[in-house]
Amino acid sequence: MKKALICGSIAYDNIMVFQDRFRNHILPDKVHMLSVVFLVPEMRRELGGCAGNIAYTLNLLGGEPLPMATAGKDFAPYGEWMDGCGIDRDHIAIIDSEFTAQAFITTDLDDNQITAFHPGAMNFAHVNRVGDAQGIGIGIVAPDGREGMLAHATQFAEAGIPFVFDPGQGLPMFDGEEIRRFIDLATWLTVNDYEWELVARSTGYSPEEAARRLDALIVTRGARGSEVYTGGRHIEIPAARAEKAVDPTGCGDAYRAGLLYGLERGLDWETTGRVASLLGTIKVAHHGTQRHRFDAAEVEHRYRESFGRRLDW
Repeated sequence: MKKALICGSIAYDNIMVFQDRFRNHILPDKVHMLSVVFLVPEMRRELGGCAGNIAYTLNLLGGEPLPMATAGKDFAPYGEWMDGCGIDRDHIAIIDSEFTAQAFITTDLDDNQITAFHPGAMNFAHVNRVGDAQGIGIGIVAPDGREGMLAHATQFAEAGIPFVFDPGQGLPMFDGEEIRRFIDLATWLTVNDYEWELVARSTGYSPEEAARRLDALIVTRGARGSEVYTGGRHIEIPAARAEKAVDPTGCGDAYRAGLLYGLERGLDWETTGRVASLLGTIKVAHHGTQRHRFDAAEVEHRYRESFGRRLDW
């Protein structure tokens, strides 16, 4: 079986909870000289980044992920975790002068968030080259350093390797011409509904127009399921039944792992979309982006329970 090359970020997420409301401590008439401190007695550090998250879930599903990313001098604990999970890290380049990309997220009791993001080693994503990886059958360009995303999309296309373009939170880095270029290079485009509005605004494309330039456009809509535009068809994918909603962070990455699995195996869109939806739902029931677990039997049972049909994979 050929591998899935996952080009994207490796990051640490430092998550803190402020046991009050930001609005009680920010004076609107003093924002021009803002200086506040939030006491955060709760803190946890999660392993994250799109490449790491997608690879983790695809590995659980029985795929063969090969993450390609850049990390910093503090990568060792993350690398040990990947080794323990059996995830190949041959194409994680270490930038010794930098820290691994990381987010510092503070959430208050109203679920408002203040986030600081340090890209660190992610800015060097372009040092990795798609051609350095062997035995690749499918790929994905997920959020990463700007130059890396541009280079990897071109390299996938030049190598004739079908790939998913997943711009995510990286969308603001690119103008309309660049997004249109990504779409022309990619085989598939996947975005959430908000991201699709940004893509449509910057390119002028309708979903049907974008889909004509791709094998498929996939738009996720949270609890409302997802949609696939392909070959002149518009396929509605229902959301999987959720046991509980604990933490939505990383649900999109779990969904994309399901997409890669179905695409690599040639499953039809109705099945691929449902598998992807189910993985996102399994993830949402757990804190963090790499704490969920499942096996084939659970996936088959949850699939039948959610969609009333047997999973043939």
